[in-house]
Amino acid sequence: MTYSLLQAINSPADLRRLPRTELVKLAGELRAFVLDTVSRSKVGGHLGSNLGAVELTVALHYVFNTPHDRLVWDVGHQTYPHKVLTGRRDQMNTLRQQDGISGFPRRDESEYDTFGTGHSSTSISAAHGMAMAAKIKGEDRKAVAIIGDGSMTAGMAFEALNNAGVPHGGLLGDVLVILNDNDMSISPPVGALNKYLARLMSGSFYSAAREGAKSVLKNTPLYEFARRFEEHTKGMVVPGTIFEEFGFNYVGPIDGHDLDALIPTLENLRDKKGPQFLHVVTKKGQGYKLAEADPVKYHAASGVFDPAVGFVKSTAPAKTTFTQAFGEWLCDMAEQDKRLVGITPAMREGSGMVEFHKRFPTRYHDVGIAEQHSVTFAAGLACEGLKPVVAIYSTFLQRAYDQMVHDVALQNLPVVFALDRAGLVGADGATHAGNYDIAFTRCIPKMAVMTPADENECRQALYTAFQHDGPVTVRYPRGAGAGVAIQKEMQALPWGKGEIRRSSSKPLRGNAPASQAAPRIAILSFGTLLYPALAAAESLDATVANMRFVKPLDHELVAELARTHDALVTVEDGCIMGGAGSAVMESLQAAGLNLPVLQLGLPDEFIEHGDASRLMAQCGLDAAGIEQAVLKRFGARPALVRPAANQ
Repeated sequence: MTYSLLQAINSPADLRRLPRTELVKLAGELRAFVLDTVSRSKVGGHLGSNLGAVELTVALHYVFNTPHDRLVWDVGHQTYPHKVLTGRRDQMNTLRQQDGISGFPRRDESEYDTFGTGHSSTSISAAHGMAMAAKIKGEDRKAVAIIGDGSMTAGMAFEALNNAGVPHGGLLGDVLVILNDNDMSISPPVGALNKYLARLMSGSFYSAAREGAKSVLKNTPLYEFARRFEEHTKGMVVPGTIFEEFGFNYVGPIDGHDLDALIPTLENLRDKKGPQFLHVVTKKGQGYKLAEADPVKYHAASGVFDPAVGFVKSTAPAKTTFTQAFGEWLCDMAEQDKRLVGITPAMREGSGMVEFHKRFPTRYHDVGIAEQHSVTFAAGLACEGLKPVVAIYSTFLQRAYDQMVHDVALQNLPVVFALDRAGLVGADGATHAGNYDIAFTRCIPKMAVMTPADENECRQALYTAFQHDGPVTVRYPRGAGAGVAIQKEMQALPWGKGEIRRSSSKPLRGNAPASQAAPRIAILSFGTLLYPALAAAESLDATVANMRFVKPLDHELVAELARTHDALVTVEDGCIMGGAGSAVMESLQAAGLNLPVLQLGLPDEFIEHGDASRLMAQCGLDAAGIEQAVLKRFGARPALVRPAANQ
């Protein structure tokens, strides 16, 4: 396809110079360009949500003076059209790839990305902050939050609405909240009526008439009657009463693909003061029939595909992913124990719970994008004797940390946290990486932390956690593991115990002749890095322990390895600060054992998007990196001289 209009758009200023009659054609070119870009990408990208936001994006940049006016995109997986229109068209072939542009808004990537996102429901708070900053600084600018209906399920969105709709110190921010509702369609008659009502209610005549009537009727018995009549009459045709109660002027719903409705409505709202709320209805995958028919399947592409054919399932046999292993375990465990209840905060497909939902519908609970609620809801279930399993991405659990501490751990309730996407996640980047859960969960009293090494051990670890009478997290990464066969029979792992997977043949330095003075190394592996650790150990002739538990740590095994080796190496795919390696150091100190320890893990920095295996190698967490780090630290004889006990 030729992009005669799009190729001339290098900034929104170029867009605003187009005649309005050209915008429909531009939107068509933009939609085709996004589809083509995602279909050609080896790392894939979000598709349906971006196709559904094309006209809205065009209208926003056409009406508002961006970047002076601020656009804040919620989550950000619908911002590909925004990126194309804001000078990044020629970089879209690098999307989500290392050293390329991000799949989400980034403040350091473009001045048009006013707020970095990746997690949901932050847009209204951020836009409200920007609007209030403009008032405080005496600047004339608008702040616009674009939020999806899914993100509106989070409590944070309503906290922001509650705050943004009332004056603070006499100041009221000029914030516009746009609810991009893609969970329903508009039939032509309703669409025409909504278009008319939206233009009427957003126009100056309606506002002037309403305010004039209020001033005339105020302090008369008719005022309250008129107010209620307006509210409930409006409520019969629009679902906006709740937003009006928050202090917003509600407009809509309107067809989010109709530029003739969007642009005049946005122009009216742009010129209004105070909090405004526009409800637009869009279709996920708009303009691409396959995505329209199956918006869940076409939410995101995982790699290259032919748009004419759509997503084709690979015929090559694939390894079982950790997510699949969890989903199978959940169903099998539910068959055995009727107390099991599965909970997810809006990640049914991502967390592998589709089959569980089909087979156990009354024991499946999708609570929406409400991570805090999911955890306290689980605590309530546990109080009544049920056994809840919260399936949640590591990065999203961060949002429910207080609930983990106060509502689950403090009461020592038997809740299993199945932490998917632990460690690096590749193309989704820093916002979705699960780097921190070991550090932030192991410090919570009563909380156990398990790190299975492969798919089968993950199944057995989940079973072990389910049998435990207290809170447990079981963390596992995105994708497939080592390809280990999964044992159908579930057996509990010894609680708090690791295992030796390889023993070094080297003698201790003190017992070896000078010609055999190479150090005897023990590698303590936590999680799936066991397999690169074993590969490195072959070259190093090192002992390897599969620790399985970060908490309770196997202190006896740590002490035994310390007494029988010259140095220890800890390996984990979590942050180096406060992680499993730190737990080992604490154990040695408590036991009065003193020997060199090398901690290997993810560095103390945000790791950007890219190929996950390549990123792990750059962090030194592949077999070669582990071997090189050990040789660099312990390859020279002087480095292994043990300090005196009193030093």
